Amino acid sequence: METQNRENLTPWKSLLIGGGSMLVVCLAGFGVFHIVIPNLLSASSKASKEQHHNEGLFVIKQNNKYGYIDKTGKIVVNPQFDYAESEFTEGLVKIQIGDKFGYADKAGKIVINPQFGNAESKFTDGLAAVRLGEKYGYIDKTGKIVINPQFDYASSFDEGLAAVKVGEKYGYIDKEGKIVINPQFDYANSEFTEGLAAVKVGDKLGYIDKTGKIVINPQFDDVNKFSEGLAAIKVGGKCGYIDKEGKIVINPQFDYSDSEFSEGLASVRVGDKWGYIDKTGKIVINPQFDERSQFSEGLAAIKVGGKWGYIDKEGKIVINPQFDDASRKFSEGLIAVELEKKWGYIDKAGKIVINPQFDYANSEFIDGLAQVNIGDKSGYINRDGKYIWNPTN
Repeated sequence: METQNRENLTPWKSLLIGGGSMLVVCLAGFGVFHIVIPNLLSASSKASKEQHHNEGLFVIKQNNKYGYIDKTGKIVVNPQFDYAESEFTEGLVKIQIGDKFGYADKAGKIVINPQFGNAESKFTDGLAAVRLGEKYGYIDKTGKIVINPQFDYASSFDEGLAAVKVGEKYGYIDKEGKIVINPQFDYANSEFTEGLAAVKVGDKLGYIDKTGKIVINPQFDDVNKFSEGLAAIKVGGKCGYIDKEGKIVINPQFDYSDSEFSEGLASVRVGDKWGYIDKTGKIVINPQFDERSQFSEGLAAIKVGGKWGYIDKEGKIVINPQFDDASRKFSEGLIAVELEKKWGYIDKAGKIVINPQFDYANSEFIDGLAQVNIGDKSGYINRDGKYIWNPTN
């Protein structure tokens, strides 16, 4: 779906990654491989687990340089970087000067000089993965290398562990760089959720715990991380769900399925129509929609007859399908919609509160602001639709 892809990027197009969360389905895998493939440019592997960390600052682009404003529109970090991430974590943000990456603080001071060929966008547990030459290692928040570059791939730390690749196999290290789970897997998820991480052995997937013990044998064609006690799995071309003991609690029977439950429901596709099931596998909203989203703030976007609207958790249409396109997630009570090639915002009653006028509008308000595009220029509006930062590039 076009909007989903765009929601994964901020309005700075593909330069700022990690602005939204893709709704991944069985068609191309639930998302394990998006997480473990060596691509540290992606900041979205933990999007569902982490909140936005703008820490009161919003990235801007002016005269082809990146800086930051506060929520009043005041410039607090002058545009000076060739690239800058949108989110701060642990007080630092990744920046780029020339072809090298480093880190700056919230005052715009470069605290780790740009010197790395690539850098993990976020600090977690005080460490960030970086690439020097062809190998990955870790730095602390002073820029000191604390785990020597030695890995063919290295992920962010998550709950004290990080996935690394040695040769053709994946394992896990602790914060001292000690290998605690030997590289033995053909792929390994960088993120533990609910104490488990997905791993691949041969052409099948299963789960390990944080000691490296296989707790659910590799037996599935595809899997996703656990959410609300369940994980989506794919067997023989059909999708179902397992619990944390590996027991199939919803038989593989659906042609497609949400990767995760949201607000107790997950969407499933039967034939060419989408509906929703509860955590027992019972169909609670009959498959009838051409497209759909996960539930957010009690509503889900659905597409019928080429138009988008919204339903509640009983399947009742509460905002009639009338929009050419629509964002999938409410935030701060508003959501972006498209009418006649222009984007604006509606509230949860379907009332247009910011008239469609933008060439693109970010689906999410963060701390009262949302990014919008006019042509190739991006700015910020408040919830009244007033510009806090006029569109620039």
